[in-house]
Amino acid sequence: MGLAGQHALVTGGGRGIGRAVAAALKREGARVSIIGRDAKVLQEAAEAGDADAFMSCDIRDEAATATAAAALAQAQPQARPFDIVVANAGAVETGPFTRSDAERFRRMNEINLIGTVNAFHAVLPGMLERRNGRLIAIASTAGHRGYAYVSAYAAAKHAVIGLVRSLALETARAGVTVNAICPGYTDTDMVAGSISAITSKTGLTDEQALAQLVKDNPQGRLIAPQEVAAAVLYLCGPASQSITGQSILINGGEF
Repeated sequence: MGLAGQHALVTGGGRGIGRAVAAALKREGARVSIIGRDAKVLQEAAEAGDADAFMSCDIRDEAATATAAAALAQAQPQARPFDIVVANAGAVETGPFTRSDAERFRRMNEINLIGTVNAFHAVLPGMLERRNGRLIAIASTAGHRGYAYVSAYAAAKHAVIGLVRSLALETARAGVTVNAICPGYTDTDMVAGSISAITSKTGLTDEQALAQLVKDNPQGRLIAPQEVAAAVLYLCGPASQSITGQSILINGGEF
């Protein structure tokens, strides 16, 4: 399944799942552009050969995201509009609901939902005009069920899945598919941060904190970022043309 001649945009493409997705798309022959807030991390990914171009911007900023996407689409050589967009940028904050004020909910909504909205807004008009495109949101198992102490994050990820299902209906006859991928706890910097937060608040060791995170996964392990990237590749291929409005769980059979 080659993607030669296609142009992919990955948000949060400098590390973790985003970098794994960018690298996988590039291996399949796509031209890959990545955006995120940390220019140094993005540059390192590009220099390592996991992306072709990058631009730093805050995905929460609609105008900045649109500007960055337009600039990358027009960048030489091989200027080309985007055929694939993977909205991966996200963040999590933990804490009981009674200590999660409205501002925490706004922060989680801005990065996880509005960031996805901004990425899709930046490219969808061109896809509709060409009648071809793949929009993919990296959501979470927290978009399907609740988890204690991450109510703000879970609410935002539920919203992402609602966005995907609704937008898929709007684009169903326009040659554009819209899907979400929902991994469980994945071996990334974000999960490493969660482990640190658990150990600092509870006194557990890193190993004990990790065991707490994976206890609901029947396989008893973290998901590898490359497993998420493989699902992205499938959704980008011709065999997935009829798959839209779906939320694909990668969770070891948790539910």
